[in-house]
Amino acid sequence: MPVIVTGITLSSSNADAADSASKVRRDKDCERAGARERGALFETAPHAARWERRATWPPRAQRRPKAAPAAPAYRARLGDSAALGRRPAPLGPRRLCASRPARRALPSRVYRSHPTGYAAVDAICDYYNTLQSRTVKPDVQPGYLIKALPTSAPTTGQPFAEIAADFQKHIVPGLTHWQHGKFFAYFPACTTFESMLGDLYSSSVTNPGFNWTCSPACTELEQVVLDWMVDVLGLDKIFLTSSGRGGGIISGSASESALTAAIGARERALRVLTQQASNGALSLSDAIDVPDKRREENTAKLVMYGSTQTHSLGAKAAKILGLTFRALPVRAADNYALRGATLAAAVEEDIANGLIPFFAIGTVGTTSTGAVDYIAEIGQVVRAHPTMFLHIDSAWAGVAYALPETREELRLAEVNEYADSFCTNMHKWGLVGFDCSLFYVRERRDLTEALDVTPAFLRTKEGDEGSVIDYRNWQLALGRRFRSIKLWFVLRSYGVEGLQKHLRTGIEYCDELAKLVKASSNFEIVAPPSLSLLDFRLVPANAAHSEAELNALNRDLHARLVMHPDVHLTQTLLKSEESEVFCIRFAIGQNRTTLADVQEVWAIVEAEATRLLLKRKVLNGVTNGVEVDAAEVVVV
Repeated sequence: MPVIVTGITLSSSNADAADSASKVRRDKDCERAGARERGALFETAPHAARWERRATWPPRAQRRPKAAPAAPAYRARLGDSAALGRRPAPLGPRRLCASRPARRALPSRVYRSHPTGYAAVDAICDYYNTLQSRTVKPDVQPGYLIKALPTSAPTTGQPFAEIAADFQKHIVPGLTHWQHGKFFAYFPACTTFESMLGDLYSSSVTNPGFNWTCSPACTELEQVVLDWMVDVLGLDKIFLTSSGRGGGIISGSASESALTAAIGARERALRVLTQQASNGALSLSDAIDVPDKRREENTAKLVMYGSTQTHSLGAKAAKILGLTFRALPVRAADNYALRGATLAAAVEEDIANGLIPFFAIGTVGTTSTGAVDYIAEIGQVVRAHPTMFLHIDSAWAGVAYALPETREELRLAEVNEYADSFCTNMHKWGLVGFDCSLFYVRERRDLTEALDVTPAFLRTKEGDEGSVIDYRNWQLALGRRFRSIKLWFVLRSYGVEGLQKHLRTGIEYCDELAKLVKASSNFEIVAPPSLSLLDFRLVPANAAHSEAELNALNRDLHARLVMHPDVHLTQTLLKSEESEVFCIRFAIGQNRTTLADVQEVWAIVEAEATRLLLKRKVLNGVTNGVEVDAAEVVVV
């Protein structure tokens, strides 16, 4: 009887041929991928068409015999000089093909894991193909996973198929799907298949990468892509690593970048104070050794500055360093942005009290509203005080500098003129999976003079000569991940135009959302929309409410939205000199979001608001004073 294989009918006499073909198809796929030299082990396109073509291959016994390959270097005996002289094949898909005789000498785990890797990629593709059919948030309770998993590690190894099945059974149900098209909480955490493959390659050649010698490619690729991004974002050329003066490093997060900047700023401030105490006898570089007693006295007086809208990274950095952080007030009339006059007043007050201002954080795109601080005003205050350092936190919005039309709004020229350091996260809106935070400094010595600790076992010829960058001297940790490869993959695959298209789409969707909010009589936009972020609150029409009552009403609305499985929006509290406003953030930017997703979630917000208002009987024109059960309200 006929046998059906992937939609192709074969006679029973050819069934063995199809069976043989299925056994070798993955090995052949590896060889073809290697021949194409595409540098990717797995295709992101559907596999079905390729497998259908392979169903017509003749069985192995009917193929032309091949000459036996020569033994590669890793199979040779130590005395086989001819074999040892051969260069090993390049790392890539062909090295992993298990059917070739030369490859059978690889450790069994390598070639046994080969089909497991294909299954994992298929599972990932299935996840994204079904993502929109899932709810955004998981339906689990705290402790669900702790109860489901054993209390101790297994004594003996388990089949990976069983492990993968448990991932689907126990882990996936407890995931919040940040890549879902209807995820509008916090800020987006975009990723792409190119980024995933970059992480796969990075993991396959894992190394600590703390200096150039560890893996030259790791250090130099990072320099290349960081310099690319200086050009993409329009940053000043001083931030180029190739400038020899400034440069960049990929860190894990904006918080890590801010802490690193604060440490560099602290050490610079202490050197400035030592130089001043020498009455000009010492240069800034010569003042690197600060007497312990003076260091202790001066450190206790150092003060950091931000605003009430600055990310918590500022306060956390100060807490870690044992320093003071001042969150300065902002005004709603200034769109919740920090003004230079406010900073200047605080600095003068602290100096009068014997304190030492040393670090200010200016934000481009605050978490709550996307506000942009007045960077030029802040920068002028910082420049007037030699001990001060200006760090620009643009974790979310900084990626939008890739769009020429946003640069004036985001004060790029001011950042280029005044920033001592700058940070933005590609792992938010920039299509690169977590973690990939770009951290640039105007003067690299601010980091290296603070963080360079080189024992004998870390010394290298290249490092001593100063001909290479050792990134361990630019960061807190010694080792580091090979993050640059996924950024390289994304930039090459999407190009600048692809990144710009993605960013413009998010801004366009936010503009459409603003129209929906303005069209509703019961909602208002709290602060001007910023790029792809919009803050709104419920303000019932035909009813007067105090700010406290409105805050309570919107807390109730947010609580209802939290319970909805298809909505994930976060709250915020806008503190200004005038008032405190509780509102709800709608952060667009996920690369799988469509305009329909935005419209559907807004419809849910309106429906929940209507139910809430009916329950509170504030829509008198609708309820006519009649008691209405909100659970029975049907919103069409």
